[in-house]
Amino acid sequence: MTNRHLPLIASLFAGAALLAGCTTNPATGERMLSLMSPQEEQQIGAQEHPKLVQEFGGEYNNADLVRYIDSVGQLLARTSELPDQKFTFTVLDSEIVNAFALPGGYVHVSRGLLALANSEAEIAGVMAHEIGHVTGRHSAQRYSQTMGANILSTILGLGLGGIGQQIGQAAGSYYLAGYSQDQEFQADSLGVRYLRRAGYDAQAMADFLASLRAQSQLEAAAAGLPPGTVDETDIMASHPRTLDRVQRAMAEAGGGPPVKDPMEGRDIYLRKIHGMIYGDSPEQGYVRGQRFIHPALRFAFEVPQGFKLVNKTSAVQARGPNGAGIIFDMQKAGAGSMANYMASALGGRKVPIESITINGMEAATASVPVNSSAGARVVRLVAIRFDANQVARMVFITTPQQANALSEQLRTTTYSFRKLTAAEAAAIKPQRIAVVRVGTGDTVERLAARMAMPDRKVERFRVLNGLQGNEGLRAGQLVKIVVEGNVGPAS
Repeated sequence: MTNRHLPLIASLFAGAALLAGCTTNPATGERMLSLMSPQEEQQIGAQEHPKLVQEFGGEYNNADLVRYIDSVGQLLARTSELPDQKFTFTVLDSEIVNAFALPGGYVHVSRGLLALANSEAEIAGVMAHEIGHVTGRHSAQRYSQTMGANILSTILGLGLGGIGQQIGQAAGSYYLAGYSQDQEFQADSLGVRYLRRAGYDAQAMADFLASLRAQSQLEAAAAGLPPGTVDETDIMASHPRTLDRVQRAMAEAGGGPPVKDPMEGRDIYLRKIHGMIYGDSPEQGYVRGQRFIHPALRFAFEVPQGFKLVNKTSAVQARGPNGAGIIFDMQKAGAGSMANYMASALGGRKVPIESITINGMEAATASVPVNSSAGARVVRLVAIRFDANQVARMVFITTPQQANALSEQLRTTTYSFRKLTAAEAAAIKPQRIAVVRVGTGDTVERLAARMAMPDRKVERFRVLNGLQGNEGLRAGQLVKIVVEGNVGPAS
């Protein structure tokens, strides 16, 4: 090490020492490095909360359900070590099964997650875990540790050159990855504590995790993916927890022995979600098997068998075999021919542009070879004049070998795009959760047959109701089914 680096390194260490305000976390009792004050956490949460809500479809518009979820969350929050912390609980209008916590006490649960839960205790377990992230100040820890790792890599880089800087960055990344797992375990431990203090059975946390695993396995199987595959939008991707780790958190968490006569709240919870929209919202359009239907914008199209439709906020995607894919979106566009639109979209790339007509609408298409990180691909673009101000766009992505094999199927998808009449659009209703009472003689198979699902009805009924193995039904119990259209009063 040369002498010229010593003053700068000394100042960096001094600066780190000044910044690294060590505080005692009231929830964990541990000393923690904190470069972010509670006031800054509150400010960041307030800034990011509306952005997250917008990204996930907005707030779900059901005042009674929202009040109920908020009451459960506030009960849990009052049992925490930060009773004066303001908590905001939001139900997201999204079919994605997920939950999020932002610094400053902003906790979000999706209606997709609410649909999967089977009791108040289970949804309390999810929210208690998220509250644990807030009281554990995990956002502040993540920020502080990242800053610390950056300072470390700078110091090592000064002393050891480029190799030292790489070592510092790798060491920081490795530590942060491990720390994230610790945060998940700590959030489980704190969540168990809050559940017990509020009077719930902490086992509900493990019960819900089992349903999450079953849901992930079912969706993977339905999409033809390997068992255990987790979707990037699934809660198991954002919260990588295992059942044995949750059980260990239950064993190690403070709060004394298990609650005597714990609250479960199964029937009241099911009645609260009766009639809740299931799957896609009307504003985003619906996936119905191989069809995508948007009654508000009044159009529909169909993808080939073997492709799985995924409706996202910004676009509709269809994942096909061997990496093939379809992307659909709508874009504002003024007057002009679709051939000119396509030429502009291609950015001057010299490829043949074909003018076509799709169900009476002017359109244009072009095929472009692309070299991507995954290898050579053929990208076919289709632009359709939907109205005076909008263009519907389809992008088909295949390997060169697939381009010919899938040509006819993708052509059929292109020409399946059509406008809906007002009557057709009005006839399309969202899917909803209907809570029904099991009658004498009812079986899993009989009730599953009522599910408005294209396939795997029995499996989906079992997962939706948290039925394990060959578990059956008993007369009088409440269960969930998915129906299309309006529902009557709960049983």
